[in-house]
Amino acid sequence: MHKRLLTVSGLALGLLLILSVPSSFAAGPQLPFNTKTVDLQLVLRDLWVGHIFWVRNVVLSTRLGNMQAAKAAEEQVVKNARSIADAVIPYYGNEAADKLYGLLAGHYGAVKEYMNATFKRQAAAQKNALAALNSNAMEIADFLSSANPNWPKDALVSLLSSHGEHHVMQINDIAKKDFNAEAQLWPSMLQNAYNIADALAQGIVKQFPAKF
Repeated sequence: MHKRLLTVSGLALGLLLILSVPSSFAAGPQLPFNTKTVDLQLVLRDLWVGHIFWVRNVVLSTRLGNMQAAKAAEEQVVKNARSIADAVIPYYGNEAADKLYGLLAGHYGAVKEYMNATFKRQAAAQKNALAALNSNAMEIADFLSSANPNWPKDALVSLLSSHGEHHVMQINDIAKKDFNAEAQLWPSMLQNAYNIADALAQGIVKQFPAKF
């Protein structure tokens, strides 16, 4: 009885995941629905949620002056970026994973630069950080779309730009200690992380159907 309930729940979750992929990536034949496709989506979702969770911890700890906590959180940001990059190794190899890791490091570097500039009220540095964040989103989109034709560059830019904007909005809210506003932002930030993960999973499954 319990096994049957778990199976039904798993099927429902899998359908929810497949149906939640952004429309820009959902065109074309229906993806195979099996344990491997759902597992890939869940792994990527967990990794991208980990990214926004640990970056938030860096921002919040820095704002509250707890640098020990900020350092510990930053170590997790780096480990998480490595894990996201390593998730593509079975499909694109170690060289591609290292390239993606470098791009993700650039993403976090721009976020941290914006955080520091905001907390120090340095407008020029904020502007530079925003430019770096936007440029990095373009670089990641270029790299991914060149690796997989099922990852349209424009759609990736849209997802990654929204992701960067969420970081910026969160930093601004925490800088003002407006935690109610920051809490209201979180559902959108979380959904965007899901959308990025689901789009990446869909592209991989379409490009490598024999693996699924």
